[in-house]
Amino acid sequence: MPDTKDYIAEALSANGIAAGEDAIRLLAAYLTELLRVNETMNLTAVRDPAEAAVRNIADCALCASLLPQGASLLDVGSGAGLPAFPFAVLRPDLRVTALDSTGKKVRFISETAALLGIGNLTARCGRAEELGASPEGRGRFDVVTARAVERMNILSELCLPLVRTGGLFLAMKSRLTDEELTEAAHAVTGLGGRVRTVKTFRLIGTEETADRTAILIDKVAPTPRAYPRPYARIAAKPL
Repeated sequence: MPDTKDYIAEALSANGIAAGEDAIRLLAAYLTELLRVNETMNLTAVRDPAEAAVRNIADCALCASLLPQGASLLDVGSGAGLPAFPFAVLRPDLRVTALDSTGKKVRFISETAALLGIGNLTARCGRAEELGASPEGRGRFDVVTARAVERMNILSELCLPLVRTGGLFLAMKSRLTDEELTEAAHAVTGLGGRVRTVKTFRLIGTEETADRTAILIDKVAPTPRAYPRPYARIAAKPL
């Protein structure tokens, strides 16, 4: 019977993602720990290891090659560490920080990274809009990522203030409509961003082959000081 390592290897291979034995071993160990802890803590809705290898690991790994070398990366709304863990394992040149507002999830990321010896991954508890308004977070990261968190106009205000000028914002979505991208155009431009490209991937290995979208936004100018606003205002009146 296949084990978690076999599921990871198969999921990565089916989606054309190259990974060495050490990376596969670490990803399998992370997924095993995630599913174990998930029995008592709500970390992921995907409980089957074969399905999780596709939906949680391969899904994130599809975007690992898009990241610049040696970057400092902040993963906003990281949850159980997705895509932070796959990025840190597949791209050891990166310095990855997972940001989440739920303490138990941050503890899970920190403890699991220490358990597995993943030294380029740290975690912090906090909210993106608060960190983006603070001197220690504003414009401090080469790359900011977010996976399936909010609509793009809201997500842009949460994430772009954290990106340094010249850096990259990568939004990962299961589905992106032209309407949502058009809706976000004003926010992206007004916050100092410019859409570089929108890439669509086919995630293979689920019951139905699914589309995944990566929106790459270059930070071409500083974000105006008025942003980010408190989350209640962002949600009530998106840019």
